[in-house]
Amino acid sequence: MFVATLLTDPARPALDPALVDSLRNAWGGGDAQWLAADEAAEFALERRPDNLAEVGATLRAQGVDLAFQPLENRRKTLLIADMDSTMIGQECIDELADCAGVGAHVAGITARAMNGELDFESALRERVGLLADLPISVIEEVLNTRITLTPGGAELLATMKAKGGYAALVSGGFTQFTARIAERLGFDENRANTLVVQGDRLTGQVGEPILGQQAKLDALHDITARLGITPDDVLAVGDGANDLAMINAAGMGVALHAKPAVAAKAAIRIDHGDLSALLFLQGYARDEFVTP
Repeated sequence: MFVATLLTDPARPALDPALVDSLRNAWGGGDAQWLAADEAAEFALERRPDNLAEVGATLRAQGVDLAFQPLENRRKTLLIADMDSTMIGQECIDELADCAGVGAHVAGITARAMNGELDFESALRERVGLLADLPISVIEEVLNTRITLTPGGAELLATMKAKGGYAALVSGGFTQFTARIAERLGFDENRANTLVVQGDRLTGQVGEPILGQQAKLDALHDITARLGITPDDVLAVGDGANDLAMINAAGMGVALHAKPAVAAKAAIRIDHGDLSALLFLQGYARDEFVTP
């Protein structure tokens, strides 16, 4: 059995019951179950619809996300998540670069790297090099004044952990940021690159080896082995090209507001919902969410 989930932006919930019923009838699905009024609904199916991709594209244009997945083992044991533009709304390196006066240039490199147009490691070294001599106090300034948590993230962590889940923040960004974000949200561990510091300033170098796409995939396998679970028990979420390997290896891999090249290659893409979508995908109703 499979399940189809339809959801919208919770800030502007407008999921039409008539749309849900129409699709359910067309696909011969079971009774619709509403996970949140006007926001998220699901129904069971016995097979994959032949026109799934076409219907998904049509619904996305109408502000509705459609996900299709096996019904079995939906509630995952491990959450492994990217940080920049996933658990937070910003790219930390772009914010640092803006403080250094090279924001537009670095943001352009970041966008291309996250869409898979540039080698991640080379692009990271180039961007970090432009931060040379930036006071390390800027990191604290950026954390306090520029970084915002993505809506739904705190509930995602709290709900999964209340069910005995484990959470790992695995980022191509920097430990100076992941440590703080992991603590705020309740991640059990975090892995990232490190900005090299000398005295009270950044050197423009990043610690080696660089944590990129392979390291994220390795983290997924390392942690599942340690917990005694399998990749099928994993929910992985990210937005960039360096997230694709872990997204595609996970039992539930989600491209969240992802770069076009990434969204096109992920089994599940969420373009309109926030991080609460990852709870709906696991079959949680909004009244089951845990608020930290």
